[in-house]
Amino acid sequence: MAIKEAIRTGGRSARVQESIHRAVRDLLLEHERSALSVPMIAARAGVTPSTIYRRWGDLTSLLADAAVERLRPEEPIDRGSLREDLLTWSEMYLDEMSSAPGREMMRDVVASATGSTGKCAALVRDQLQTIINRAMDRGEPCPDADDLIDHIVAPMIYRILYSEAPPSLARVHHWVERSLT
Repeated sequence: MAIKEAIRTGGRSARVQESIHRAVRDLLLEHERSALSVPMIAARAGVTPSTIYRRWGDLTSLLADAAVERLRPEEPIDRGSLREDLLTWSEMYLDEMSSAPGREMMRDVVASATGSTGKCAALVRDQLQTIINRAMDRGEPCPDADDLIDHIVAPMIYRILYSEAPPSLARVHHWVERSLT
């Protein structure tokens, strides 16, 4: 079951969604992911399980949606140059995604059939585009967001999910430098 996109952004629906997302976040701090259930989340959020099933369909889709919501980053830090902005953003992204919750979040998003992967890609692309737009305003030459995703984000995600250890900062810095040449 896909996440319904027509949910209003304000009012009761928004309050219910936020209480459910908050319940997921809080319960993940208290319990292993494998211990979570829809009834447990519903009880914490003060809603019935049917509310969650109607909106998300299953636990995996709910966890993926909560993960995507958690991924909504703030404005990227402005360090004054494209290179420094990308280094800072990449270090923060590596730190977030290579953490145990970050890896679990990526697995939930990939396992979900809700279109959450597209939302994640759009969030990352928007972040990079903000950095690019600032650099262009300063008159710096810039790669496009898709090239940055291909050269920085994709290898980072691959190594986080499939290697024995996440990439080193030196490796990430190398990818950033290579993307700027």
